[in-house]
Amino acid sequence: MHRLLRTFTALAAFAALGLPAGCSSDSASGAKEEAAVRGPATGTEGPSRGAFWVDPDSPAARQVQQWEEQGRARDAEALKRISEQPTAVWPAGDDPAPDIAQATRGAAREGRTAVLVAYNIPHRDCGQHSAGGAGSAGHYRNWVNEFAAAIGDAPALVVLEPDAVPHIVDGCTPAEYHADRYQLLSEAIQRLKRQPKVKVYLDAGNPGWISDAGKLTEPLRKAGVAEADGFSLNVSNFQSDGAIKAYGRTLSATVGGKHFVMDTSRNGRGPLAGDRQDAWCNPPGRGLGTPPTDRTGDPLVDAVLWIKRPGDSDGPCRGGPAAGQWWPDYALGLARNAKAA
Repeated sequence: MHRLLRTFTALAAFAALGLPAGCSSDSASGAKEEAAVRGPATGTEGPSRGAFWVDPDSPAARQVQQWEEQGRARDAEALKRISEQPTAVWPAGDDPAPDIAQATRGAAREGRTAVLVAYNIPHRDCGQHSAGGAGSAGHYRNWVNEFAAAIGDAPALVVLEPDAVPHIVDGCTPAEYHADRYQLLSEAIQRLKRQPKVKVYLDAGNPGWISDAGKLTEPLRKAGVAEADGFSLNVSNFQSDGAIKAYGRTLSATVGGKHFVMDTSRNGRGPLAGDRQDAWCNPPGRGLGTPPTDRTGDPLVDAVLWIKRPGDSDGPCRGGPAAGQWWPDYALGLARNAKAA
């Protein structure tokens, strides 16, 4: 997925859901639903104890098992820093229902919340590493309907269409597609919000991409952010926690005080220094960031999440596999370079 192809030169989380998914929680579902009414936590109740669902069969979990069987005990132990944390589910292909149903059912059984990414907008990624998406507006509407229906009445946090709005702002998406994209995003928010326990966050890029947050204000409004629960920042990128929060506060003030969630999956060492155009794509030396939590200590930050699954390739750069494919060596590097707790 494209991240800062032409803009990296500017370089130098979710008690609201309070409903389920994470590492370890013994809370009853009734208490979780009560938390959903109270709103996002402010950090005064201690660290998260597992709001979000951990996939027991993730690529990282399978890799840990394989390395243990091969006698690579130290590597397996390091990789548990990924496998034991909740990461988002990105359903692939034309039928999102199986992946969504598996995640939401698994989360619901444990009294946790599934984190999901809807990433299938037509003309996705401007024809770059993650090019594709639905073949038409009609196909996309059907896909979103199947996505939402598969959630049912389970609790879920949905990050909606990473890059879609920022690619309008940076000019990568041709002007003739803008009106349709705004309409599809707005409709997607409305459809997803019909599910009773879904929170929706419309993606707004990151501070190293569109450096002037104000340029996103009107596009986000046209895309329906007023009907969403907020916006997401830093998906699949490496900007620091401080930079993300400052950017999010600035942007929030221009869109009615909307809250936001932030991706910290690979930002433990910050962005790669320099102004290379491919600094967003499998940059070396990066590390895991702040672990996922809904207890953020910031009233505007609903959740800190690992939206990009650590270890999934950004694309065929620096020896990586295709975008979205598991890359165990890169995952191990992220784990070994993890931000200190």
